Amino acid sequence: MQEAIDLSRENIEKQFGWPFWAVVVKDWKIVWKGFNHVIKNNDPTAHWEIQAIRDACTNLKTFDLSWCEIYSSCEPCPMCLWAIFWSRIDKVYYANTQADADEIGFDDWNFYKEFSKPIDQRSIPEIQIMYDEAKKVFDERKEKTKNILY
Repeated sequence: MQEAIDLSRENIEKQFGWPFWAVVVKDWKIVWKGFNHVIKNNDPTAHWEIQAIRDACTNLKTFDLSWCEIYSSCEPCPMCLWAIFWSRIDKVYYANTQADADEIGFDDWNFYKEFSKPIDQRSIPEIQIMYDEAKKVFDERKEKTKNILY
């Protein structure tokens, strides 16, 4: 955790943006580090946990990090938390909280509130269309393809 905190401090000292960092650990060794690349890359999905997960998966040549842990300088936002679930990381350690992030202008708390609303009450409309056509493709895959679970 100290590594993630030190790196988050370095991030603001070098004026790279938000003071967020994460490290992925396997067998008590850091296998990858990630910092917030949102501003640097003009990519709203390039949060620190996402970057660390992407790089760890690339370097370990797997999409399954079930034998890893992640240490983050801040509690994961909803997007990062779901990426952690998808990657099957065993455990999440974090330092700062959502409330702390909100105090410095990082508004992920609003996204958590959106998830708790029914789909038809969210601020961005979600409208289902062409279900029958799309469902046929899913059915074809189920019949013709061996599923790789992830």
